[in-house]
Amino acid sequence: MTGGRLREQIDANILNATGDRHRRLRALIGPAFTPRAADRWRPAMRGFLAGLWRDLGDVPPGGPAGCEFVAAFAKPYPSLTIAAVLGAPPQDAPRLHEWSGWVQKQFDIRALASEPARIERAVGELYEYVETLLDQRRREPSDDLISALLAAEDEDGKLTHDECVNLVANVVAGGIDTTQAQLSHAMRLFAAHPRQWAALARDPGLVPAAVEEVLRFEPITPFTARICTEAIEHRGVLFPAGTIVAICAERANRDAGAGDEFDITGDSGGRLLTFGAGPHFCLGSNLARAELEEALTFLAPRMTGLRPTGEAQLGGLEGIYGIDSLPLAWTPR
Repeated sequence: MTGGRLREQIDANILNATGDRHRRLRALIGPAFTPRAADRWRPAMRGFLAGLWRDLGDVPPGGPAGCEFVAAFAKPYPSLTIAAVLGAPPQDAPRLHEWSGWVQKQFDIRALASEPARIERAVGELYEYVETLLDQRRREPSDDLISALLAAEDEDGKLTHDECVNLVANVVAGGIDTTQAQLSHAMRLFAAHPRQWAALARDPGLVPAAVEEVLRFEPITPFTARICTEAIEHRGVLFPAGTIVAICAERANRDAGAGDEFDITGDSGGRLLTFGAGPHFCLGSNLARAELEEALTFLAPRMTGLRPTGEAQLGGLEGIYGIDSLPLAWTPR
């Protein structure tokens, strides 16, 4: 990428910032993603889940029920949540989801090679939308992330306008497609482990551990590319400076806990690499955990007898490892 809005977004992405600038940006946006801040949005999450459940329609008691889970829940749920966090209208959630998916393809080498114009267009559309949203919030400030960033922008030297725009774009791009994929994998795993799903329905106290096990067992960023800035020797292998390495969180996670066995009652084995590590540890990890916890708490007692009704259509491992289609059935109480 030699120019255009996509190159601009890549250069401005907080993922690619380092040193003092990175610490300053994280300090400004971090308070919006603490555990307490994430808990603020749990009632809204429950409301979104209830609305999506109603959209499935009535099912006769004891009769079969089913849906294509990705379309029915996994796609709309995180985009509605991010819209609420930003202070965007809920009717804009589908557009946010569309932009998130395309902007995230900057991490997909195949997509960059085959569809650069479509990715470029999505980045431009997202930037225009964010500018409009910022203008609205300047006129009508509220208790949301954008209003907080605008307040920081108004304080000399804290945040430039371009940084404000890019931080909002980062939240959209990084907070929707990721949670969609992780929730889809969670439901795929539970459909294949019905006894653990039944245990979850009986005991909601298992939900936090269940979320950790899903994150451990099937991370949606299985590979993270890095460039060695200096020579590194690891286990007797020399990686010269300039080497591109793909760090595999999936294998590292499965070195811990129950290994290659999915078990929500076991010990997760300590720190996971699903959200990264070090200075760039995922800012949205607390919000993602809250979304997953609320979804499993809501769905487990309602989708009794969860089972697959067809093969899951898995996405590629480049960028975000998601699921394109997940047909599920259950027997309502």
